[in-house]
Amino acid sequence: MRVIARIRNDFPTKFGLPRQSGLVGELRSTIVFEPEYRVPEALRGLEGYSHLWLIWQFHQAERESWSPTVRPPRLGGNARVGVFATRSPFRPNPIGLSSVRLEEIRQDARLGTVLIVSGADLMDGTPIYDIKPYLPYADCHPEATGGFAHEVKDHAVGVVIPEALLAKIPADKREALRGVLAQDPRPGYQRDPERTYGFTYAGMEVRFRVAEDVLTVTEITQMEE
Repeated sequence: MRVIARIRNDFPTKFGLPRQSGLVGELRSTIVFEPEYRVPEALRGLEGYSHLWLIWQFHQAERESWSPTVRPPRLGGNARVGVFATRSPFRPNPIGLSSVRLEEIRQDARLGTVLIVSGADLMDGTPIYDIKPYLPYADCHPEATGGFAHEVKDHAVGVVIPEALLAKIPADKREALRGVLAQDPRPGYQRDPERTYGFTYAGMEVRFRVAEDVLTVTEITQMEE
């Protein structure tokens, strides 16, 4: 397996990332190909597709052993289900699959042809093994059932960000931040309203609390270089 590209975005750590692709359409990422794959001909015809499949590596979740059951955070972190009935990163092979929207194919003077995509759930630097076009006639199944995941798919919280704090975030990244926070980044088993959580986004440390399904941002500070 060869790494053909890496994704670049505003999430240097996995905390805060959407738990599935497509949940926060405002999030933008750039797919940068490795030098040997910066061949324009390899992307010929890609402009005709609106969505792509990314096959990638959970590069920060590799383990020597594996467990047949895992505890999904959205189920409170207590209920165990089969690993193959989840999208947990802790798998026999640390491989992820995500569907993203192709926003633009851009030429970069230094990096060659790059792909601008939205809705990704990959952290910055994630290795990508392959890119395939999404085919609506074959890949879309409106009649599909969602198992236990369907029960928690609409989980969301209200978001309050004081204007003075929001002003610290670049204007073109504010809606994406709101979308991320609305998904409630906390692990499902942590529900202490007095606890402050935090993650890094766009070079800023974003800290928040959640009480009665309302998430309030308490602090946004510049990360130290």
